[in-house]
Amino acid sequence: MYDRWNYPIPNIRISAQRKAQLRTLAADIDYDFMHWSLLDVAMTHSSYANENKGYDSKDNERLEFLGDTVLNLVASDVLFKKYPDVPEGELTKRRSVIVSEPTFAYAARLMRLGDYMRLGRGEELSGGAERDSLLADAFEALWGAVYIDTGYEKTYRLLVERFESIAVEATSAGNLFRDYKTQLQEHFQRTGKDKVCYTMIMESGPDHDKIFTMAAHVGPLQLGVGSGKSKKEAEQMAAREALVRAGLLHP
Repeated sequence: MYDRWNYPIPNIRISAQRKAQLRTLAADIDYDFMHWSLLDVAMTHSSYANENKGYDSKDNERLEFLGDTVLNLVASDVLFKKYPDVPEGELTKRRSVIVSEPTFAYAARLMRLGDYMRLGRGEELSGGAERDSLLADAFEALWGAVYIDTGYEKTYRLLVERFESIAVEATSAGNLFRDYKTQLQEHFQRTGKDKVCYTMIMESGPDHDKIFTMAAHVGPLQLGVGSGKSKKEAEQMAAREALVRAGLLHP
């Protein structure tokens, strides 16, 4: 089945109980889906699809891919209109704060997306519904689903109405949303030194609960080490440690 833009629509039977859950979620963004299967898939993690082959192995990864692009475009659109005199470099910095895993995870928690997600048993038992990377992915998939269902214009309006205030709240929530990597790179640019690079020094844990450890370094000099549930999070933590070591950030 395809919609009017030739996007494939998942052909999935949804129980009355599940549809009631999805309607509650949709009401939170003030949108009534034409194709509820899109929202159902958006809230389905790959661990659930892998454990439930009768579900036709549909998960939210493709919608996440699309939603990431949609969110980038909407954020760019809003920033471009709202700040006509701000240069490109500063617009890029502001967008990187909004379009980021911590901000999306924060927004997802406010919407309680974890309550609506289908997770595999192992993922659920390990607290996956509260993991930043999983929540951020679900947030992206949600808006990918909305975009397919209604197109850009309404998706833009819904995001601005529902997400602009969340983004402001998220970016004022403290150090969690600071871009330590950018701060560290700018410090070394001012001192005329080489670009900061990141390498993975360890990966541990089962597939559903990985922990990555990354090191920040300039040439052979190691600046800091950090760990996280994703490589991006670990890089941010490594950059944070480097800033603390350099006396540029309080512990």
